[in-house]
Amino acid sequence: TVDGDYKYYVSLNQPKSKLIKAMFETTKKFKDSLFYDVSAWTFPLAFNLNYDFLKKDLNIIEGDIKKPVGKVSSLSNYGYLIEPHDYNIPTLINKLLINNIRVKSSSKKIFIKNKTYDYGSLFIPVVGQSKSSNEIHNLLIEISKETGIDINGLNSGYEDNIGFGSNSFTTINKPKIAIIVGDGIRSYDAGEIWHLFDTRYKTLITKIDVRNINRVNLSKYSHIILPNYSGDQIYINRLKDFLSSGGNLIAYRGSINWLNRNKLIDIELFNNNMNAKDVNYEDRGKFSGAQVIGGAIFNTKLDKSHPINFGIKSNYLPTFRNNTIFMKPDKNSFNNPIKYTSNPLLSGYISKENTELLKKSVPFKIKRYGSGKIFLFSDNTNFRAFWYGTNRLLMNSIYLSSKM
Repeated sequence: TVDGDYKYYVSLNQPKSKLIKAMFETTKKFKDSLFYDVSAWTFPLAFNLNYDFLKKDLNIIEGDIKKPVGKVSSLSNYGYLIEPHDYNIPTLINKLLINNIRVKSSSKKIFIKNKTYDYGSLFIPVVGQSKSSNEIHNLLIEISKETGIDINGLNSGYEDNIGFGSNSFTTINKPKIAIIVGDGIRSYDAGEIWHLFDTRYKTLITKIDVRNINRVNLSKYSHIILPNYSGDQIYINRLKDFLSSGGNLIAYRGSINWLNRNKLIDIELFNNNMNAKDVNYEDRGKFSGAQVIGGAIFNTKLDKSHPINFGIKSNYLPTFRNNTIFMKPDKNSFNNPIKYTSNPLLSGYISKENTELLKKSVPFKIKRYGSGKIFLFSDNTNFRAFWYGTNRLLMNSIYLSSKM
């Protein structure tokens, strides 16, 4: 605890001070523009944490750091309200759905007793559930302890003021999720996504090999994730049928180019083909290598009223990018809920030419195909399973797809 606020203080006066500095440092200037691996690893940016370096000691109250234990405020015969910001909200939603508990997401901010509940706050009605009020209460106690999330019981007196039964609250449907793996799919990307669902959020996800898509009944899935893909073995008509019947496809990075080529989407991209000027033959490799974004961190500004951003507390979000796919923004501003800032580079290397393209582009778009939706991410929201800060974007595209 620092100066009465709940903050953490990491002293540099300890044996591993160099490691601490390396974890927190941001670097934008490099002697070379060619990199073997990514050019930025700033840990607090990966976790979307606010931090600063201090020049003097503060009034520190030392104590053990304990894992938060959630609680349910009281038994309610009306409903329960949950703030949306905790990292474990997707776990909580999954636990509710597998126990056949109906849960709704709010499209507006809620004001109750001088407290503001942000966009995406969750409401669990008691009436109309398959379980009794006592059974629901006991289940919520169990889930709150497991996830560390506080759950607030309400009385019916709030109904007229808030309108929990209005269109502002949308029921979250239980998803059936699959991920495409195999030839042409980058295994790192597929593994990161599988780990997020299977290990971290304990959410069922089925792996479908690209060679078997023609034999699998895709209609039994509500969401299919297509990681970074550069092959030609996916039977495109099966995906078209899946989308036409109302399915949701979530595509990452190189899959955007593949979808564009195969006419599932029609989006405009900024071209980053650079013409070499005053570059000799010997340095041609350095010239092309300098235009590669091997892995850097960029700042984005969020429209927090858009469901893709529900649960993210800050107005800005650091994202990780390691490609040169630059999607042009939509003409309607409300269709660009995530935008790069005017000075986007937070840490790492990017060429001046690509910086200008990046500033004009957007990292996320939604396109429609038939009755279905295609969610496009140019940045890696799950990089190497340690980039926690943007995991929520993928989970929102699963649980809140009907709101977008």
